[in-house]
Amino acid sequence: MSNVYQFPFGEYVRPVVQEDRTPKKVFVLGVYASAVHAKWVDKNGKQVCPSLAVASEPRIFWDGNNEEAQAIIDKIKIPSELGHLELPDENLNGPSARALENEILAPLGFKREDAWLCDLLPESRLNPKQVYAIWKNYKPYLDEDKGIELNNVTIPAVPDTFCDKERVEEITKELLESQAEWLILLGDKPIKQYLKKVVKMTNDIWNNLKECVEINGYGTIIEMEIAGKMIKVVPMVHPHHIIPVEPYSPQWHDTHMKWVAERKKDINKNKTE
Repeated sequence: MSNVYQFPFGEYVRPVVQEDRTPKKVFVLGVYASAVHAKWVDKNGKQVCPSLAVASEPRIFWDGNNEEAQAIIDKIKIPSELGHLELPDENLNGPSARALENEILAPLGFKREDAWLCDLLPESRLNPKQVYAIWKNYKPYLDEDKGIELNNVTIPAVPDTFCDKERVEEITKELLESQAEWLILLGDKPIKQYLKKVVKMTNDIWNNLKECVEINGYGTIIEMEIAGKMIKVVPMVHPHHIIPVEPYSPQWHDTHMKWVAERKKDINKNKTE
């Protein structure tokens, strides 16, 4: 991993990993780390960009706390000629973390403190929307000789593959260290790039979440052996299908929320028995 990549206005990318290393009940495997987003406003108070990734999130699956976001944004100094940064709309920082906690962990009976959180790639990368935002709003100042000093944005775009053999081994080591009995996989990539490399699956079944659901149903607990330990594996949609934010599938949203409703029914039934 590298800390040489830079966001707009100079902050460096840093790895974001699980800090509380005490034993947990459930291990959650996501895709790649998110970022702190800010609204860019020019010196006349006009919005330049509603959401620009400007720093690594303070912790893995950060919930977008406004006080923390404000403190991070306040430390980022931009040339006075270019205006200032401020908090973006509330749903632009931490939506995946909130969806994970409320719509995935809670229906399974877990709290955030029960979870060991991990990403295939524990660093921020630029999704297509951020690539465009930087190209449209930030890059012109790099291309024009206006006497304004700005750093080049060197964060790579989101790659197709996040997990090499070494990273798979690192994740497995974390999984065993967590002592978790459950493994929640968020979307297709953790299935393709992690699970299929550590579990021998008969006839190479379910390469993605869609195939898994067709065979097992959505939200089904599947017992699998990983590194000599039996784990309850639960493939789920990525939180961006729950929120919803781009990329978003209404079909996956409806499938997941139907599962949430059924879980709530079961929980309420158990309480009354």
